[in-house]
Amino acid sequence: MLDTYTNNSTTTTKIQGRLSGWLAKHNLAHRPLGFDYQGVEILQIKSENWLSIAVALYVYGSNYLRSQCAYDVAPGGLLASVYHFTKIQNNADQPEEICIKIFVSRQKPKIPSVFWIWKSADFQERESYDMLGIYYENHPRLKRILMPDTWIGWPLRKDYIVPDFYELQDAY
Repeated sequence: MLDTYTNNSTTTTKIQGRLSGWLAKHNLAHRPLGFDYQGVEILQIKSENWLSIAVALYVYGSNYLRSQCAYDVAPGGLLASVYHFTKIQNNADQPEEICIKIFVSRQKPKIPSVFWIWKSADFQERESYDMLGIYYENHPRLKRILMPDTWIGWPLRKDYIVPDFYELQDAY
């Protein structure tokens, strides 16, 4: 689907994917970011809209959360949580894939958890919390999974300062 936007003297054409068209048809807030190198549609969702969009994705047929990860966009900048979904159908030749990106500020990095929709988000959201400090609201067991509970800071943030020493705990 093609959308044409006119801005003063310039006209730009943005390609809208199948899911973006479906979300627009149902008045669900999102921003199409185009497609990746494999043709997977990428959408940006605001944190406050994520839970309703996630339910809509499940209704749409995205029944498999393939992966969830997070990254630091820039030192002192935004943090991103990325979800990769697959719509698996019995009669389809190729499964439909979608990528969702949610950007949050590093001062208040809160995103609603989708654990209650896709149970496979459990450990993946916990890892994003542990490494980048993104708080997934209403996650049933949001605690450190890779680092010790006493660890201070978020190791994968680009502005993280590595401590001069590491205290080995329970090492015999």
